[in-house]
Amino acid sequence: MTTLRDTDSTAWLIACEEIRQLASRYAVALNHRDLDALVGLFVADVRVGRDAMGREALKANMAAQLRDGHRTILQVSNHVIDVADADNASGIVGTRAEIERGEDWVIQVIEYHDTYARREGRWLFVRRRHHLWYGADMLQRPNRLPDANWPQSQTGKGLLPEIMPSWQAWHDQSPD
Repeated sequence: MTTLRDTDSTAWLIACEEIRQLASRYAVALNHRDLDALVGLFVADVRVGRDAMGREALKANMAAQLRDGHRTILQVSNHVIDVADADNASGIVGTRAEIERGEDWVIQVIEYHDTYARREGRWLFVRRRHHLWYGADMLQRPNRLPDANWPQSQTGKGLLPEIMPSWQAWHDQSPD
């Protein structure tokens, strides 16, 4: 399969950097509670849940999610980007979040599975799927947590890494 990296390495490098900036700008906009900047990082026809669509719906959804918390600090770590062509890409973004919730200070380790599209010369999120490794008060040990059942609960053990096919295959082949 021929990709943009094979046909135009300069365009591929530019696409990767613009997409990296997109993930970092998401974190900064969320931390600063700049919801206009945040929703501007998504395509205009972004799907929000099953029944809603568009940036205004996304803004309302994000405002509702952030209402219970005070401070958040999102830190982008790993970012793997697969550029399919000049206008389409996907990626996985590792993120560590610190969230102030009442008297608790919650630590989350998140993996976003993203779909990107270039529209009118700008790379934007088409879809952003949030997968939780774990969420816990910073004084708790992640390996001793009950299931989080995210998004119902911000704390607890998430579905990662067990939902990953490669993890399942490795674990199934490992001697007990």
